[in-house]
Amino acid sequence: MQVQRVVLNSRPGKNGEPSPKNFRLERISLTPDLEDGQVFVRTLYLSVDPYMRCRMNEDTGADYLTPWELSECVDGGGVGVVEASRCSALTDGDVVTSFNWPWQTHAVMIGDGLQKVDLQMVDGHLSYFLGAVGITGLTALLGVREKGHVTKGANQTMVVSGAAGACGSLAGQIGRLDGCVRVVGICGSDEKCKALVEDLGFSAAVNYRGEDISARLHDICPDGVDVYFDNVGGAVSEAVIEQMNKGGHVILCGQISQYNKDVPYPPPLSDKTQEILQSRSIMRERFMVLSYMSKAEAALFELSQLVKSAQIKVLETVVNGIENMGVAFCSMMRGGNIGKQIVKISD
Repeated sequence: MQVQRVVLNSRPGKNGEPSPKNFRLERISLTPDLEDGQVFVRTLYLSVDPYMRCRMNEDTGADYLTPWELSECVDGGGVGVVEASRCSALTDGDVVTSFNWPWQTHAVMIGDGLQKVDLQMVDGHLSYFLGAVGITGLTALLGVREKGHVTKGANQTMVVSGAAGACGSLAGQIGRLDGCVRVVGICGSDEKCKALVEDLGFSAAVNYRGEDISARLHDICPDGVDVYFDNVGGAVSEAVIEQMNKGGHVILCGQISQYNKDVPYPPPLSDKTQEILQSRSIMRERFMVLSYMSKAEAALFELSQLVKSAQIKVLETVVNGIENMGVAFCSMMRGGNIGKQIVKISD
């Protein structure tokens, strides 16, 4: 059968912004003749995420990330349905997910590399397995729990950068549920600020493109900042750290403002910010969700319950069609999404 796939057409260069032209749509013939252990799947949803920018480079800068190869099919988080199986653990109709799903409309995959999912965990919203009840939700929940040191009754203030993105929008809600009395989001538009406060229950939001971050944080965080969930890095993060209290905690989740630059990860801080961290005994710790996968099953169950009970609200930006993978990825990197950026491939 004829299937469509997306391959890496070119690299943007370590200091370049990605373009849809870096990706190429191809048609290939796929023979669904399966060997033992294989399954034939139809792709339902694919995820585009900031870390993928690193995979566009020859050197990803991270030992746990392999680079995408030129003219080879791109891969990432995906959800699909099994249409034929020679794997004993999977049968036709099973819904499965993987971190390494090829950007193809259909694919032959090794069954052991797929995780069967329970549709009741997401009330039928299958794309949630790529977001709130998937690796994104795990990153938010375990990041706050393992590195945030949030304590009920401690009158803590949390700030989240990239707060209207997939992970930040969840992390802020989790911080509030876990006991922070004030949760402030930093994002890039008035529309996003409105969504954070009105839809997700953030205490306040700051538009870094139109407002003075330092002045606004000073006004809305009169007791300083205790916990900072950092998805962005750069000048935004330096402004937040400047207002942090002694003994505070920075959860270093991502640095999207730096991903188009040829700098080490995590990127170096200014001398002034480094001095603030040291003098105030602020702990700035890199968070790697893959190091906590022993806690994943229980955490995913909790996330499922929080989502189904509407204690956590899920925002998504959905684009249709595999031909729009590159456009969706580049839009996400520029902040064009509210919540998780998803591409719907088929029904």
